[in-house]
Amino acid sequence: MKELTPWKPLGELGTLRKEMDRLWNRFFEDSPLSSMMTASWAPSADISETRDKLIVKAELPGLEAGDINISLSGDLLTIRGEKKKESEDKDEHHYCLERYYGEFQRTFRLPVEVLADKIEAKFDKGILTITMPKSAKAHKKEIKIKVK
Repeated sequence: MKELTPWKPLGELGTLRKEMDRLWNRFFEDSPLSSMMTASWAPSADISETRDKLIVKAELPGLEAGDINISLSGDLLTIRGEKKKESEDKDEHHYCLERYYGEFQRTFRLPVEVLADKIEAKFDKGILTITMPKSAKAHKKEIKIKVK
């Protein structure tokens, strides 16, 4: 004897909707339209903290140090620049263009106060490394708990 299972029309609609959303998202991820619809490109970055400094490492492939501008305003660190398009060969036929060209900007809110006059920036093999020493105020102080 077969068991009867209740029919849940709303459950089936939920499944259909999830499948349609997944299809829609996949279409735009794989489509050339996706790059045109995004506002701009922003480089990937890692931010780390040691006892005495903050370190920001940003990936900027294909750029030169002169293409990058770094500024600090209060607790906001901004990296901006422009990746210029390579000149095209008139006989060249493109099948796919995925690389981004144009201006970019990334702004990070620093979690601690840094010594602005001691900031160092190095650029090597497409990686920008910004080292920012913390100010004396930013160093953590452990507080001992008194036991009665």
